[in-house]
Amino acid sequence: MIGIDPKVEQLSKYNVVAGESSVSGLSSGAFMTVQLHLAHSARFCGAGVIAGGPYRCSESFPKAAFTPDDARTQNALYICMSPLVPSVGPDAEHSLRLARNTAAEGLIDPLANIADDRVYVFTGSKDTVVASSVVAQTRRLYELLGVTGERLRYIDHVPAGHSIITTNPEDVPLGLNQPPYINRGDFIQSHDVLNHIYPWLKPASERLTGKLIRFDQSEFFGLAGPSMSSFGYAYIPAAVAAGAQARVHIALHGCKQGYNYTNYVNGRADVQNMPPYGNRYITTTGYNEIADANDIIVLYPQAEGLDDVNTLNPEGCWDWWGYTGGDYFSKNAYQIAAIARMLERLGG
Repeated sequence: MIGIDPKVEQLSKYNVVAGESSVSGLSSGAFMTVQLHLAHSARFCGAGVIAGGPYRCSESFPKAAFTPDDARTQNALYICMSPLVPSVGPDAEHSLRLARNTAAEGLIDPLANIADDRVYVFTGSKDTVVASSVVAQTRRLYELLGVTGERLRYIDHVPAGHSIITTNPEDVPLGLNQPPYINRGDFIQSHDVLNHIYPWLKPASERLTGKLIRFDQSEFFGLAGPSMSSFGYAYIPAAVAAGAQARVHIALHGCKQGYNYTNYVNGRADVQNMPPYGNRYITTTGYNEIADANDIIVLYPQAEGLDDVNTLNPEGCWDWWGYTGGDYFSKNAYQIAAIARMLERLGG
């Protein structure tokens, strides 16, 4: 367990190796991982997708409703999470066509960057939130993009619910599907992800040497307020702070996992009923320990819930279906652009 520095700091620049950053996420963070990876593939060498679907999944059936916004929402709920049968779920070939069109317009980096990346894709066999058939299409998309052989690790046999897995005894049993979506198993999944992306890693530190800082996110997205929290977090190993060469890993939480998640009732935040697990993804999922031993900065951007006339996102999810607008999947998307600026600040 690690405490959070009470101060608010500015992100600094470190000695980061260009092109060797990586990203992973759970659930909405996994969908966002795919979008961020494809949008800025020149900056990344790998990705970890835990219970997430393929690129632009919410546009699987664009005529599902009268308006594009409603169609994306319907697709997100009924196609990209729990299709009745796999045949009506997302299709990797369709996703690839959308990605190619987007790259041809210059809105994301060239797809050729992805073929030599290392990608980890996971679906729990007891996941009732995002169906395994959906996640299988994510694997297929990466295969179509040229990620094959030992570079692509696909796991679908672990009897896990919708969660990131730890060995923490206080986490919920492995097969459950409930908040905070951190389940107890016999391995630490964040270590699994990073060991696949960076096969040369040393074992995780037993005692942390670095510092978990809080920084002002608003300087990276301005006044637009794209359903992102006031603060983000980053773990900086001591050796990196002293000038050692580093990599950056971006860890994207899922819905209901941001530090300031609250329930929304009739459009209002029920601040008297805030769940007591807001910083668990930052402090207890194991990213910091393996990063500490291997000179990896872990960046934890934070999404927050909004439920008003402009934004329907009460559960604090990352925007993978377009609640911030139709251009939610490109370099120009509010959240993707904000996270890219954070990475740039760190030196990545």
